[in-house]
Amino acid sequence: MILIDDTIISPDLLDEYFCCDLATCHGICCVEGESGAPVEASEIAALEAALPHIWDDLSPKAQAVIRRQGVVYLDEDNEYVTSIVQGEDCVFTCYDEKGVCGCAIEKAHHAGKIDFYKPISCHLYPVRVAQYKGFRAINYHRWSVCEAARRRGIDCRLKVYQFLKEPLIRKFGQEWYDRLCAADRQVS
Repeated sequence: MILIDDTIISPDLLDEYFCCDLATCHGICCVEGESGAPVEASEIAALEAALPHIWDDLSPKAQAVIRRQGVVYLDEDNEYVTSIVQGEDCVFTCYDEKGVCGCAIEKAHHAGKIDFYKPISCHLYPVRVAQYKGFRAINYHRWSVCEAARRRGIDCRLKVYQFLKEPLIRKFGQEWYDRLCAADRQVS
């Protein structure tokens, strides 16, 4: 166990390897699952503000879901998650000419249309952050659809936390990330 400030970090972030392989998985993590991606309450306004910039990239079914229930809903744990289309695609998915699923929000961000990157839970995947009374926990979510990413991570010698450098810094800050790197050096 690694502790930085009020955050308990699973050793898997330092021990396991990961590097997304979209050419193999085609972004299936944005399609499969039991519910939408977790969304922080503070992100809902940014998702709604992005709609005019991404609307044409969304499928007609996704547009209908958004019109009916909005960009998020409360799941069975009473937490906000992105709305989904017929129990599958996140409403923000879009597909390229090769059938690879991507995020319309991220696409608009890269095109300079919006400042918001995408929900932090999506940016951090395959890591999940859970908030508890007085502390939070960061765990590596091992999912079978990411097997190609684990193999590619091994080939690239890229640990989970290294692959997630940008989103970890976005969520926790550079100093926090530097302390995580130092923890890895101590255990290696």
